[in-house]
Amino acid sequence: QVQLVESGGGLVQTGGSLRLSCAAGGRTFRRYAMGWFRQAPGKEREFVAAISWSGDSTYYADSMKGRLTISRDNTKSTVYLQMNSLKPEDTAVYYCAAGNYYPGLHPLKFAYWGQGTQVTVSS
Repeated sequence: QVQLVESGGGLVQTGGSLRLSCAAGGRTFRRYAMGWFRQAPGKEREFVAAISWSGDSTYYADSMKGRLTISRDNTKSTVYLQMNSLKPEDTAVYYCAAGNYYPGLHPLKFAYWGQGTQVTVSS
């Protein structure tokens, strides 16, 4: 198993940037593909980005492509999500997840989840 803890969320103005981090407990981090999802009030959880076990391959949702960079440091058991040019519609709780499938895309493909971090983009 792996325990996930997100951080780095907060309030930012339109056009601003945030870097989310997700720290994993346990010694099996490098065995998992990692993903980021988000969920806005009243909406379903949606895929944002994924990264392969080694970090050599990344995949992004079309809605945010070009504004995101997902990366991982297996020596620190941490995955990151750099978000730029943020928009009010990016406001949501952002979750990281670990799973055995890459890119996964659907929440059911990920077995382990963090508690989420709130991102609020003001207009």
